[in-house]
Amino acid sequence: MDKQENKNQSLTELMEASINKIRQMVDSNTIVGEPIHTADGVTLIPVSRMTFGFGSGGGDYGKSGDRFGGGAAAGVKVEPVSFLMVKDGITRVLPVGTPAVTTLDRAIELVPEVMDRVENFVNRKKEEQDIL
Repeated sequence: MDKQENKNQSLTELMEASINKIRQMVDSNTIVGEPIHTADGVTLIPVSRMTFGFGSGGGDYGKSGDRFGGGAAAGVKVEPVSFLMVKDGITRVLPVGTPAVTTLDRAIELVPEVMDRVENFVNRKKEEQDIL
């Protein structure tokens, strides 16, 4: 029974080591990066897409002897998608890759800019009413 426990422990250690490495690679700063502040007052926030996979396996190769075989693999792909640009209280999405192909894609890209413009318009109207 002692040999079986060693095999299970080896496989468990193998899987834990792989999962810990993935945890080290995957954190919130990988998806939404640290803000970059420029001299002219622009703040850029990088946004990325992350894809990862994980697999592991093992075996004991028969009932006799201390034979054991195991393996684990992980893969991570980080792909820059866009930057959020903040300037003078207005936020815009600056795509990194190919431009929007469909009308829906373009509309989704414009949502932050439209929201900022609506907010500025509403604020101006409020200020005008407060002056009167």
